[in-house]
Amino acid sequence: MAMIPFTGRTMPGATLASLREEMNDLLGRFWSATAEPFGLAEWSPPLDISETDDAVMVDVEVPGLDPAAMDISVTGDVLTIRGEKRDQGAVPGRNYHRAERRYGAFTRSLTLPAPVEADQVEAKARFGVLSIRLPKKAAARARRVQIKSD
Repeated sequence: MAMIPFTGRTMPGATLASLREEMNDLLGRFWSATAEPFGLAEWSPPLDISETDDAVMVDVEVPGLDPAAMDISVTGDVLTIRGEKRDQGAVPGRNYHRAERRYGAFTRSLTLPAPVEADQVEAKARFGVLSIRLPKKAAARARRVQIKSD
């Protein structure tokens, strides 16, 4: 039996184990609950949630979506955004080589990071971004405390 000298590089078996781990990770992401196989996932707009001292801010990408086709509601500490992006259909006389745009109804429900005043929520749509401002309840607002010195 011949000995294989160690040269500081990974051993052949380690390379196969690493490849197996990478393949398992890839397949896990491919078949995960958040991503349907073969790109068949329901359309859902991406969003950002941020917070200031006095409000929670949510920005949702909704290009091509009519603001009248969306519904926003707050129940307790959950913000729900519903809408529908309608398919314009194939244009007659065109040969499609790729069709990646997603259409259909969506619902996004988010647990808010702080209690908010549901009756004071404001929403604006501009340039394909829906911006929602949810003012925090007084008890949840950041309060500055002055430090006294003797």
